[in-house]
Amino acid sequence: MEQQNAIYDARQLGLPRMMVLGVQHLFAMFGATVLVPLLTGLDVSVTLLFAGIGTLMFHFISKWNVPAFLGSSFAFLGGYASVKEMGMAQGLSETLALDYACMGVACAGLLYFVMAGLIKSFGVQKILHFFPPVVTGPIVIAIGLVLSGSAIANCQTNWTLAIISIVTVITSSVWGKGIIKIIPVLLGVVLSYIIAALMGEVDFTPLSEAAWMGFPIAKDRTILAVFEDGNTTLMLSSILAIMPIAFATIMEHIGDMFAISSTVGKDFLSNPGLHRTLSGDGVATAFASLFGAPANTTYGENTGVLNLTKVFDPKVIRIAACLAIILAFCPKFACLVQLMPAATIGGVSLILYGMISAVGVRNLVEENVDLKSSRNVFVAALILVLAIGVKYGANDDIAFGPIHLSGLAIAALVGILLNAILPGKLGMKVKSFKGKEKS
Repeated sequence: MEQQNAIYDARQLGLPRMMVLGVQHLFAMFGATVLVPLLTGLDVSVTLLFAGIGTLMFHFISKWNVPAFLGSSFAFLGGYASVKEMGMAQGLSETLALDYACMGVACAGLLYFVMAGLIKSFGVQKILHFFPPVVTGPIVIAIGLVLSGSAIANCQTNWTLAIISIVTVITSSVWGKGIIKIIPVLLGVVLSYIIAALMGEVDFTPLSEAAWMGFPIAKDRTILAVFEDGNTTLMLSSILAIMPIAFATIMEHIGDMFAISSTVGKDFLSNPGLHRTLSGDGVATAFASLFGAPANTTYGENTGVLNLTKVFDPKVIRIAACLAIILAFCPKFACLVQLMPAATIGGVSLILYGMISAVGVRNLVEENVDLKSSRNVFVAALILVLAIGVKYGANDDIAFGPIHLSGLAIAALVGILLNAILPGKLGMKVKSFKGKEKS
């Protein structure tokens, strides 16, 4: 059900305000999106380019209805590291080894279409029977909690800057009027960044050395380099090592769709349909990987912005996507944003990640999940403990042979299986987002 005081058509705000909201979404996703290439060795500008292109592809396939931004996925970090290690052990350069990893990720993107086909064939409700609120609610809560550690780590680099961004976001959202009320994240980022510069916390030397214009794609960073190298054994190893990770990211995608649907108040799993959103995510991931960009995924940071601003028009997200594409051709801008203090991003992320978990809690409450039921408690408890425990107790990486799974992926899989095998009819009735009960 659509929410009161929410804005579903941003045109009523006017183009200038829509542009500012788009910039806010750009900043919300930027920190995490560029972190993946920084951790893996992939190119930042290419990452930014295909985050924008992937988002537009996703919107096209999902009939322009879903306000989701697609940024770099962290789920494949273990896969990139594993294949890079294999490749470099065989004498390949880091860049070429990463190209092999990208080939594996591109193949993983194809598995999204398998799941989309099953959903299309058997119907979304039969599939969602395995994803009741007692499963999806804790998964959404876990998404925010798992991400919170990175936010705290960033805040610890300079708590003064982090607190400035946090206070700015809260005061702008609670007491702000007009445009101030709907761009709290952007204001928090900008004010904290300016103060950091005045405090001498930012070294702008790299900015003067960066070019204004540049083409981000290079042949040696695409999978064309893989076919020129022609190591078929490493190709197969890369595919086998990375493809299975897609089953986990598919579970994460479903959780993200529940979070976005709950935030916006529309049932996107039925319209445009989970098969369309999965296909859009798969296309974006496969296409980005062909050109040396990380896998894409729907971003919780932008869901947090939606929840904060109550502006749910997908056109605002598409503005952010177009800006990302344009700015990918400007190395100087990419450098400027990369120079942003980690504490500034950390303060804003702390709020956004908390908003994601709050959506999961709201989902449990609104769906009247019976937590007096032992089977429901077991399902929710294991999801939360596994997600957080593996994240902080096992470096978010459990290996099953060549397959590396994150805590969130393991938690989702265990929660789904446990809910399916424990006796009882899910412990509740599953409701759609329009309030109509489903059997």
